Amino acid sequence: MIRVLLVDDQPLLRSGFRALLDLEDDIEVVAEAGDGLEGLTLVRKHLPDVALLDIQMPVVDGIEATRRIAADPALAGVHVVILTNYGFDEYVFDALRAGAAGFLVKDIVPEDFLHAVRVAARGDALLAPSITRKLIDRYVTQPVGTGAGLEELTNREREAVALVARGLSNDQIADHMVISPLTAKTHINRAMGKLGARDRAQLVVFAYESGLVVPPGS
Repeated sequence: MIRVLLVDDQPLLRSGFRALLDLEDDIEVVAEAGDGLEGLTLVRKHLPDVALLDIQMPVVDGIEATRRIAADPALAGVHVVILTNYGFDEYVFDALRAGAAGFLVKDIVPEDFLHAVRVAARGDALLAPSITRKLIDRYVTQPVGTGAGLEELTNREREAVALVARGLSNDQIADHMVISPLTAKTHINRAMGKLGARDRAQLVVFAYESGLVVPPGS
């Protein structure tokens, strides 16, 4: 059973999301909150698999709530998904840096919403290729980072991280690298451990900030 926490300051939206989730046999909404501070209290109380957080909320916003969840070792199993009205913007990028597993636009179709919740709960890639392309397009002019941390990775781990940043799934990475999906997952997990990344979304951020992957047109 996938346990979900909903945190949004708009009751009507929360009700709509809950109605969708409650129809699914494998998903349970454990609690709701109307602001980030209350959401943090409920995260610690219920330890959900997925926390759906609005990016702009009173008291504590979604980015700060994400940062606090990511910093708490007791909440390592909580996968944060950011909810936004505005599509991919600098706030979402900040949320990914803070530790979010990905983001959803609030007008997402129900099927994609439910799929995203299940993907996030598994800890798999929530950043679909279309989302990754938006990330690239939005930050194509952003200076890359220093590459700090790249020296910790083996060549195969670097290759795997670069492929994650291009939006490939484990199976696609395995095909590209001519290895098994389990080996691909092992390379990715080891890279995450060395870099201190919570999930694949942070690997994407690292890949572009470090210069491991260069946006087209740069």
